[in-house]
Amino acid sequence: QVQLVQSGGGSVQTGGSLRLSCGISGVIFENSCMGWFRQAPGNEREGVAALARASGETLYVDSVKGRFTISQDSAKKTLYLQMNNLKPDDTAVYYCAVRSGVCLDWTRPVRYGYWGQGTQVTVSS
Repeated sequence: QVQLVQSGGGSVQTGGSLRLSCGISGVIFENSCMGWFRQAPGNEREGVAALARASGETLYVDSVKGRFTISQDSAKKTLYLQMNNLKPDDTAVYYCAVRSGVCLDWTRPVRYGYWGQGTQVTVSS
């Protein structure tokens, strides 16, 4: 049974930084796609970044390119999202997620089978 446990998040002012962590327990395939999503009140859940577990290839939505960095630890058991130069529009509940296979259509939440519990990120102006 795969479990994802998130930590990090919180409240910062515009321009601040936060790092989210997602601990992965259980067995997942090397050929997996790991992603970060966010959902603001009244909005649909949107893909923010993804990482191909085997190759390390990273993908980002345009709105976070150059500000967010997705990474994994050397043991490939923890997924991170470093968020810099945060803006009020980044305010949302953030979720980590894992799916088997390559990161095709990585922004679609329905493709992911395992989810973290979510963590709130609030950016004030």
